[in-house]
Amino acid sequence: MFTTGFKFFFGLGMALITGAVFYGYTTGGNHLGPLSMGWKGGVGEHLGYSMLFGLAFVSMSVAMFLVSFRDADPAAQAHYMGVEQIPTNSLVTASFWPVVGAFGVGAMAIGLVLHTAVFVAGLVLCAVVAVEWLMDAWSDRATGDREANRVLRNRIMAPIEIPVLGAGIVALGVLAISRILLAASKLGAVVVAGVVSVVILALAVLLVSRPRVNKNLLSATVLAVAVAVLAGGVVATVTGERDFEHHEIDLESNNPESVEAHQGE
Repeated sequence: MFTTGFKFFFGLGMALITGAVFYGYTTGGNHLGPLSMGWKGGVGEHLGYSMLFGLAFVSMSVAMFLVSFRDADPAAQAHYMGVEQIPTNSLVTASFWPVVGAFGVGAMAIGLVLHTAVFVAGLVLCAVVAVEWLMDAWSDRATGDREANRVLRNRIMAPIEIPVLGAGIVALGVLAISRILLAASKLGAVVVAGVVSVVILALAVLLVSRPRVNKNLLSATVLAVAVAVLAGGVVATVTGERDFEHHEIDLESNNPESVEAHQGE
């Protein structure tokens, strides 16, 4: 049987797909483009079409998670965890995802004015927040044991979160630092690259030398560095790239025949 959560998110996903197809045809899509995601024809206005299909993908993914684990049904979870019975009272934990979501919405708003890359980064961040926040809400009511909820959530999400989070951090870091280096002067770019390298090395040494370091302190430090880098990237994008000197190449002087003729003279 399909669960209530699955029905809601599956229906939302189908509505978003229908909206994307309708939007595609009303903004210039032709033939089967909006139905085939651009394989057989145009999809119309790309940004709106992509956003609607992206949200539909997120909604469908959440629906698959919910029906796979039976909407945190106690009997199904007991079987999944290998126990006879688990408490069913709900415990709600604090979540920082609303703050991260607000940051993503702000990045999208800034990206509409500044640069497409900033908008896309904010959109991706909001999609991640939607999935993570929903999984937190699901795991909070899975059992009455906070530790069991944490283990259950990590068992499902850790194989997805670790590689995706690592790739996302690297991509955003490279994008932000590249904007900073392009906006800074020659000497400033060298200084920024050196400072970033030293900070990364210092954090790595601290983590290795003190494996029992306070996780909250380490998380706060990493978050502060990440926010500083992202803020610097946004400011650098607003400032624009520095002026680069373009040197013209004299093809005549590099021509081997002209060089030999000059040597013969």
